[in-house]
Amino acid sequence: MGCGTSKVLPEPPKDVQLDLVKKVEPYTGHKTDVYKHFIKDDGSGGLKTGCPSPPYHIQPYPGPHLASHTEPHEPRKTRVAKYRAKFDPRVTAKYDIKALIGRGSFSRVVRVEHKATKQPYAIKMIETKYREGREVCESELCVLRRVRHTNIIQLIEVFETQERVYMVMELATGGELFDRIIAKGSFTERDATRVLQMVLDGVKYLHTLGITHRDLKPENLLYYHPGTDSKIMITDFGLASARKKGDDCLMKTTCGTPEYIAPEILVRKPYTNSVDMWALGVISYILLSGTMPFEDDNRSRLYRQILKGKYSYSGEPWPSVSNLAKDFIDRLLTVDPGARMTALQALKHPWVVSMAASSSMKNLHRSISQNLLKRASSRCQSTKSAQSTRSSRSTKSNKSRRVRERELRELNLRYQQQYNG
Repeated sequence: MGCGTSKVLPEPPKDVQLDLVKKVEPYTGHKTDVYKHFIKDDGSGGLKTGCPSPPYHIQPYPGPHLASHTEPHEPRKTRVAKYRAKFDPRVTAKYDIKALIGRGSFSRVVRVEHKATKQPYAIKMIETKYREGREVCESELCVLRRVRHTNIIQLIEVFETQERVYMVMELATGGELFDRIIAKGSFTERDATRVLQMVLDGVKYLHTLGITHRDLKPENLLYYHPGTDSKIMITDFGLASARKKGDDCLMKTTCGTPEYIAPEILVRKPYTNSVDMWALGVISYILLSGTMPFEDDNRSRLYRQILKGKYSYSGEPWPSVSNLAKDFIDRLLTVDPGARMTALQALKHPWVVSMAASSSMKNLHRSISQNLLKRASSRCQSTKSAQSTRSSRSTKSNKSRRVRERELRELNLRYQQQYNG
């Protein structure tokens, strides 16, 4: 996928705290184990342009019991025992398997409890026989084994066997960013700056280490716990890239989630960590309105909007949003990556520094929630419609894929000259 080419991290600056994973349990069996690299699951369900398989992030809420994902006619104890039998004895000796909270093509994510401390964690169990999973996970573990920051999900330890890898990670139980906003009942610009400060702190730390996330979006921003004082955590580093020494921090892989992809990625120019700042501009726009700055069911039209940097502040609640907040967004959603704010500059922007003190303290919750729920309902309808017609489209899928690829190539060529100009 291209992400795997960035395996060597630079030496971090002396003023940046850096910790390694506490422990890695190696495979101690056959010495010619072909699975030398830890791998990652592919299945978040969202499209990742140009990547072989999308990564999966740990779900925030404890899901249904393990038994609910197996055949209903089996006794519950039998089903649970069968599932737990898939875990390496070293894992079950240390952790109690509690519930299945997520699944993907190559993995299962379970909620566990440390037997000694009773601390809850999440374990991602990955099948190692899939090349795509290995490629995607390589970048995630390369990053997570080296970072420690309060706003970044923490890898605790890794167990490796000949057939599976078990990643023990912090469990974020507070839910996704926008789920919390909908449930909150009140949301002001000051609340938005508190959220963005935490995310920007984490992104600044990553960028200082030469790490680019490349898939920042609301689904990858989770609250650590349900309390009002919970921190935000950045998750899902399946598309992350770590800078090599001397490569000038330039990346070339076309990857990301369509609505959040920066223009320079679309025109296939070498790019820097400024693509994360573009994504933060999109997130900031949604955070203050519940709507997307760039959105179209037609992928070509969507990319055209992005390449032009075409968005507006029309509709509710934008008339109630301060000009300072809009200026913050404008300085991030800048087509020219060289003119885009860095994470440090964003943290020093007057709107963030003052925590929107000069802005209206009007509660934007009603409009934001309505817009978020409207969009979720619309996407749900689209998904159901797509599922109902999937069988009739299956014979045309290869042709449709070729058409989309051709359209994207044509669009890239069309706008390359405009962008370069």
